[in-house]
Amino acid sequence: MPEYVNWLRHASPYINAHRDCTFVVMLPGDGVEHPNFGNIVHDLVLLHSLGVRLVLVHGSRPQIETRLAARGLTPHYHHGMRITDAATLECVIDAVGQLRIAIEARLSMDMASSPMQGSRLRVASGNLVTARPIGVLEGVDYHHTGEVRRVDRKGINRLLDERSIVLLSPLGYSPTGEIFNLACEDVATRAAIDLGADKLLLFGADLGLIDENGRLVRELRPQQVPAHLLRLGSNYQGELLDAAAEACRGGVARSHIVSYAEDGALLTELFTRDGGGTLVAQEQFEIVREAAIEDVGGLLDLISPLEEQGILVRRSREVLEREIEQFSVVEREGMIIACAALYQIADSDAGELACLAVNPEYRHGGRGDELLERIETRAREQGLKTLFVLTTRTAHWFRERGFVPSSVDRLPSARASLYNYQRNSKIFEKTL
Repeated sequence: MPEYVNWLRHASPYINAHRDCTFVVMLPGDGVEHPNFGNIVHDLVLLHSLGVRLVLVHGSRPQIETRLAARGLTPHYHHGMRITDAATLECVIDAVGQLRIAIEARLSMDMASSPMQGSRLRVASGNLVTARPIGVLEGVDYHHTGEVRRVDRKGINRLLDERSIVLLSPLGYSPTGEIFNLACEDVATRAAIDLGADKLLLFGADLGLIDENGRLVRELRPQQVPAHLLRLGSNYQGELLDAAAEACRGGVARSHIVSYAEDGALLTELFTRDGGGTLVAQEQFEIVREAAIEDVGGLLDLISPLEEQGILVRRSREVLEREIEQFSVVEREGMIIACAALYQIADSDAGELACLAVNPEYRHGGRGDELLERIETRAREQGLKTLFVLTTRTAHWFRERGFVPSSVDRLPSARASLYNYQRNSKIFEKTL
């Protein structure tokens, strides 16, 4: 029970941040067939209940393959895209239609003693995607294989405003009444871009992007993706990574790749500090990083006014140069706009958060919270169990973020002996 309570408390900032946001979620046909599909549905229902506006895009490749095999038809591909002739199109329509109904049925469950109890969801779908034919490429006629021409942004937003989950299938319709088979990755990416979604969430078989050493790559910028695509070649992981980068280049702030085989992967990615998949995010104007010796001048400019006001303890240039490795900073276009330091207290498993400062022009933007999270992460990595902070003016800010009142007697002896009684700082502590 304590672990559950602790997780819920740590998830609450993300719950607030995600409310009223638009997420486009892509689940391939393999994910629908996987035994974990029921848990994914439960997680989507939870997101909806927390106020997230959901657009769910499903794939159908294995289901189409099954129908082709049953009819004795051979699937044909060119450059990884299915060639959809008339006979194949019949299999596509059959597979997509049955999948859509099955997903709608699963989202309509309202069973007692289950995560679906009381959900009463409304699922909306229809002719929301306009498509056009790919045509003939390199002498190959793709027939009824198409690409997204337009997503009905107004129609989808109207349905989302009505608290419906919008379900998009990998089929598109032309103004002349033709039906086209689409790649679900294409539908999801275009929907995320056209809707101005806050996130694109892509399900794959793996945890995320796995590097050449078998390790999970947790975060990438779009410009880093091509190098990984060269290594991956044309496999499905590469397709997901390409879709994630394209969405970011199209204005989607964050794209995530998570596993459909891992129970709770979606919630872990969205509601924990470290996530569980791969994040592809746009290049930011601001970065949080560890300080370097070149930052000393910027740190002095930032903290000197606060030292003059008595808010921070004075630190000379020499002290900053000597202690620079203790600092983390927020840099905005070459300017240090916020900082914080972590000092490990000798002969203890405790640390001290010090010199937390934000440029007055950039306050109220969550930068203090970013730095606090960074310092707490560093402290955990160093094996520290408790974080102390001494402050004269910002007691309430720290209390609102989980720090509790403490005393000199609680400080490790190495730090208690240095306590300045004349300054009379209030002491707070937080268990990590």
